[in-house]
Amino acid sequence: MAEAPNDLDAYWMPFTANRQFKAAPRLMASASGMHYRMADGRQILDGTAGLWCVNAGHCRDEIADAIAAQARSLDYATAFQMGHPAAFTLATRLARLAPGDLDHVFYVNSGSEAVETALKIALAYHHARGEGRRGRLIGRERGYHGVNFGGMAVGGIGNNRKQFGPGLGAVDHLPHTHDLAHNAFSRGQPAWGAHLADDLLRLIALHDATTIAAVIVEPVAGSTGVLVPPVGYLERLREICDAHGILLIFDEVITGYGRLGAAFAATRFNVLPDLMTTAKGLTNAAVPMGAVFARRHIYDALMTGPEPAIELFHGYTYSGHPLACAAALATLDIYEKENLFARARALEPYFENAVHRLDDVAGVIDVRNIGLAAGVELASRQGRPGARAYEVFLKCLELGLLTRQAGDTIALSPPLIASEGDIDQMADILGQAIAATA
Repeated sequence: MAEAPNDLDAYWMPFTANRQFKAAPRLMASASGMHYRMADGRQILDGTAGLWCVNAGHCRDEIADAIAAQARSLDYATAFQMGHPAAFTLATRLARLAPGDLDHVFYVNSGSEAVETALKIALAYHHARGEGRRGRLIGRERGYHGVNFGGMAVGGIGNNRKQFGPGLGAVDHLPHTHDLAHNAFSRGQPAWGAHLADDLLRLIALHDATTIAAVIVEPVAGSTGVLVPPVGYLERLREICDAHGILLIFDEVITGYGRLGAAFAATRFNVLPDLMTTAKGLTNAAVPMGAVFARRHIYDALMTGPEPAIELFHGYTYSGHPLACAAALATLDIYEKENLFARARALEPYFENAVHRLDDVAGVIDVRNIGLAAGVELASRQGRPGARAYEVFLKCLELGLLTRQAGDTIALSPPLIASEGDIDQMADILGQAIAATA
């Protein structure tokens, strides 16, 4: 167990109220399977798979052993004009896992980098085809696409942008699909809302299709509280993009690698994007890594010109890092050996029924779910948005459950190895915490 630090001041924590945290720190010391152990010795049930990422459960020996072996044989290999075998082996396995012809893989180190890369590939693709005017990017309100400037611009969360100036220009946003008047307490995909995809036609009329490069959406928006796509919504986006020569990007950083009971949301919904961003569950979060999938025609469009010429002036020092590749290959082995994607799909009805036991709890204004992901939305405290959910988050932790707060929504996204008993415990503790903070 890691020793507790005696000085918290030097570490500037991300997405955290630093002064508040350091006054009453919450320190994780170790983890195993479905649980964290805190520095004070308390065991905490992980209701969020870390941060939507530890899909196969914590501290898997197979992954740790693969990382250790790789570190002893090849600790680092540059990805610029050089390569190493595991990077190619992993890319082939990922291409086989992906739907359709999403059969080319570009490695990055995080979801934020995956989004930046996908946006740049989209722009480079149109440039290579002689359509360089296509420079506009379309995101969606309440979308989260990481924290770099491209992802921040196409994202739809105001707090993530307001400190940093205007950022990228040539960006617009679709409306989000969350409407409690029509789809509160939906189980799975809500029936209402597919027509909201047609707002893309308004943006096309406003900007002209020949100026629009790509539309990027999360198939299921996770970080803003598990917003599930209405029936037919993603299909309609695909149809409009096809009709106007616009690329469709799925941000599957959260939904990828089994969260929805399939390898990817694109597989679950049977909608094929042109580019797909992934990270998180790729390595079970043991080593930072992401992968951007591109359809064959996008890759081929850039494989032109003199053979010695670099086709895409983009990449990272740690793209395809040997340790990350080792972790990813071991993770894919676990997913396959334990059939975790199918297991998550089989567990979905039980999970759905468990979280919807909270429908009638005082203060709950919505419960929504798909796959092994759910959002429980609470009535806001007057003039203090987010305060109630934060209180519930703290109460859950006190009672032995880690949840995720997003505004006034509490999100659950357990590891795919969760048992029915684990799920019951999550729902019971969350219900107690909501009642205790009413």
